[in-house]
Amino acid sequence: MDQHIAAQLATADAVRAWDERRAASEVTNVAYANRLLDVARDEEAGRLAIVNYTPRGDRESRLKLAYMAAYLIATRGTLNANEMKSVLEAPRDRPSTSVS
Repeated sequence: MDQHIAAQLATADAVRAWDERRAASEVTNVAYANRLLDVARDEEAGRLAIVNYTPRGDRESRLKLAYMAAYLIATRGTLNANEMKSVLEAPRDRPSTSVS
């Protein structure tokens, strides 16, 4: 999660830098669009790494769920059905416990 946060900060910096270069007419719109596509792909890969991460215990499960909830709220994003299943999945090495 720390790596994903760092990557998102780097992404924001890269987008700002490319916005400034485009505003100064240093790059073409095509180069700008291609770079933003690269940035979006990198961000997607980082997000999917967290979605697909298998927690090692209840604590990591809760952290993953909290992080993804915060991420989705901040980005106003959504998950597809498979991603949702992965995020809500209980740790594989321990049985799920419910609180009554």
